[in-house]
Amino acid sequence: MNEPVTTTTDAPKPAVAAPAATVTHVDAGDAGYHKDLKSRHVNMIAVGGAIGTGLFLGAGGRMHDAGPSLFIAYAVCGVFAFLVVRALGELVLHRPSSGAFVSYSREFMGEKGAYTAGWLYFVNWATTAVADITAVATYAHFWSAFSDIPQWVLALIALAVVLAANLISVKYFGEMEFWFAVVKVSALVLFLIVGLYLVITQHHVDGNTPGLATVTEHGGLFPHGWTPMLLLIQGVVFAYAGVELCGIAAGETENPEKIIPKAVNSIMWRVGFFYVGSVILLSLLLPSSVYTAGESPFVTVFTKLGIPGAADVMNLIVLTAAMSSLNSGLYSTGRILRSMSLSGSAPRFTGVMNRGGVPYGGILLTAGFGVLGVVLNYAMPGKAFEIVINFASFGIIGTWGMIMICSLLFWKRSQDGTVTRPAFRLPWAPYTQVVTLVFLASIVVLMWQDGGVSRTTVECLPLVIGALVGGWFVVRRNVSSQVAANTTGQE
Repeated sequence: MNEPVTTTTDAPKPAVAAPAATVTHVDAGDAGYHKDLKSRHVNMIAVGGAIGTGLFLGAGGRMHDAGPSLFIAYAVCGVFAFLVVRALGELVLHRPSSGAFVSYSREFMGEKGAYTAGWLYFVNWATTAVADITAVATYAHFWSAFSDIPQWVLALIALAVVLAANLISVKYFGEMEFWFAVVKVSALVLFLIVGLYLVITQHHVDGNTPGLATVTEHGGLFPHGWTPMLLLIQGVVFAYAGVELCGIAAGETENPEKIIPKAVNSIMWRVGFFYVGSVILLSLLLPSSVYTAGESPFVTVFTKLGIPGAADVMNLIVLTAAMSSLNSGLYSTGRILRSMSLSGSAPRFTGVMNRGGVPYGGILLTAGFGVLGVVLNYAMPGKAFEIVINFASFGIIGTWGMIMICSLLFWKRSQDGTVTRPAFRLPWAPYTQVVTLVFLASIVVLMWQDGGVSRTTVECLPLVIGALVGGWFVVRRNVSSQVAANTTGQE
């Protein structure tokens, strides 16, 4: 099967003594967007992508299973998340695009690569949307006023609110995400301050004296051995889903060359400060056995403190985090699906824009899968989060893998002189790309070893591959004709 030709502008053949000419890729999907995102929006989108339900909701059950060693899993996954977003940042500085890694996959791997990257990313966020609305419904049930409302009804309300904001304009998305991120960051800063105060003053929390004794007297760093921590790495990866959002947002900002490096570099210290710092403090404040999968660990701490209203406020904040993640998922998939649609590898309606420059077709498609999540919450309210978080992890692994492959191919072309790497680069290339790809492959092995739902997810891998291959045979003729039309329109 012949690979469709990617859309490029023709360049004259260089003389023997001259360096190779740079080939500039043009993505038809980048047309029509409004450059309405400001520096503060992109910076906080980067924060919002790095801080979500994986920390606020998922950390409780993981603390219970792995104990204090959970911070090691967060630190390791955080390093690789930074490498992925740094690689994407280099590609963005090479050529900003709202299609992001789908557009870069098209440039360096052809239409098959773009098709694969795009649909893996859609699987990621379509399933994450289900996890997010499930989290919102779970948080809402914390309050007695909502306890009698079915979980699926609360999930549907959350989806409707965020969908409405996304369909108006990118300004509304940017503002909503900005304030969501402000709330999340403020909450974590408050928790870190309170937690440090409790540890320093040795203030009792539910009869427990905070400090290292909380760890050493309850099984140490690995109360259940090394295995639980290693197996939980595949779930911890989910916590970092969304770090790539700043790369997608670059296509709707005026000065990506100034904004993106700052946003990318800030992710590293935020990961260390918020994720690792929070888990360490949680371990020092209460024994890990106290935390549960059904409640945010931050809510657990404030409930045990007995401060009137504190747990309610923290629960509202973690609910905001879930809404933020859902907001980001609708935004990003809308842009990715538009890039795919205009190359023929996604349904035509997903490429349609409204007057506000919003690709509402793709947003509605993702929201449609969110409705399936509402059905899942109706059928299996107790297992909905566990089921979808594993499939979301698989989508994330695939997306990150495609980003690193694009980065590796970009580096290879830079060695040939066909492209020029920007000053903002992924360090230690190509070794960092290879090591990251090995890490991502090892997560699939860990998912298999974990058994249960995780193993079932891996067993579904042949079905996913089969669906991708079958889908390609369905769309390939449309892709070829659309690429030819785009090329003719740019000549």
